[in-house]
Amino acid sequence: MFDLKNPSRRKFLTMAGTAAGASLLGNTGLVVPSAYGAGALGAVKEEDAVIAFGHVGPISDEGWTSTHHDGLVAVKAAFPKAKYLEIETIPYSADATRTFRQFVAENATLIFSSSEYGDLLAEVSNRAPKVAFMECNGHRVADNFSWYYVKHWMPTYVIGVAAGLMSKTGKLGYVASFPVPSVFTSVNAFQMGAKSVNPKATTQVISINSWFDPQGASQAGTALLDNGADFLFGIMDEAAYLQVAEKRGIPAAMWNTDVRRYGPKSYVTSCVVDWRKFYVEQTRKRLAGTWTGNEQILLPLGEGVDRDAWGESVPENVRQTADAVRTKMLKDGFNPFAGEIKDSAGKVKIAAGEKMDDMALYNWNWAVEGVTGLAT
Repeated sequence: MFDLKNPSRRKFLTMAGTAAGASLLGNTGLVVPSAYGAGALGAVKEEDAVIAFGHVGPISDEGWTSTHHDGLVAVKAAFPKAKYLEIETIPYSADATRTFRQFVAENATLIFSSSEYGDLLAEVSNRAPKVAFMECNGHRVADNFSWYYVKHWMPTYVIGVAAGLMSKTGKLGYVASFPVPSVFTSVNAFQMGAKSVNPKATTQVISINSWFDPQGASQAGTALLDNGADFLFGIMDEAAYLQVAEKRGIPAAMWNTDVRRYGPKSYVTSCVVDWRKFYVEQTRKRLAGTWTGNEQILLPLGEGVDRDAWGESVPENVRQTADAVRTKMLKDGFNPFAGEIKDSAGKVKIAAGEKMDDMALYNWNWAVEGVTGLAT
């Protein structure tokens, strides 16, 4: 059973290790590589390798955890001789440390944590310098440790454009989990995309203190619609609020995967993630002895994160307008997160002429103008 009290998928920055200070390089998403050189941990024969995956939720969630499990399946197909370990629903507690320590005890070669566990994982990695660790949505690096994530703010901005065009009232609703940077970034990108085509657009947020709570998400979606929202978005690991939108005849966009079957008439698109290529590449490097720690990796639009295929009810003019923005991002490097940007209290946070870089977007912790219901 999923631990509804566990907020650790994308943990609070205060619970994370210290992030290395480096600037992102271009569209690859890779920052300054390890100063310790390639092959620091040595090559490993495929038949001797042990690849471990630790997850925050159940692999059957059809959301966040299922995407990481798909990555494991891809790695298995690429390297069938290796041994694989996988544990689901790891709580943010001492149990996490024990689980990752067990991976090490079973001679893990490479350990993927598909959620941030901060100090609970660091306690293990610090004592296992010959084991490679990779933490999703992490904030610390070391010789044997790197973190990775996706630039989800780009497709989310595109989804916001669609929402701004499809909304008749300009009132948008967002079902959130916790007030963590990934949520702030998602809400803000959505609101900014909508406002770019609909100056009157606003986004009301309701947080349910869980990543996976169908009842809570359903109640939040209902409350948002009752309060006047006519478009729903969110960052849940299940499709509950899409089902609410379907019953009410309201469009909705999702996160993680294509779940349109739960609301085929309402489904607009999803901010979809795909870790398969990345996991295979990282495993290949580890086996070859070329994997290095001390890296911060953000997978860009089109290479790990993107919008899903549009839903059946999305008008052609909406598709074309939103996709023109996406094309501009891909071909011209368009960054829409440029000043002047005010926070929800009306204070200028990003001055005119300034742009937020990827690390600022990754660590965003304040709500933009037009957003209500989300505070640190």
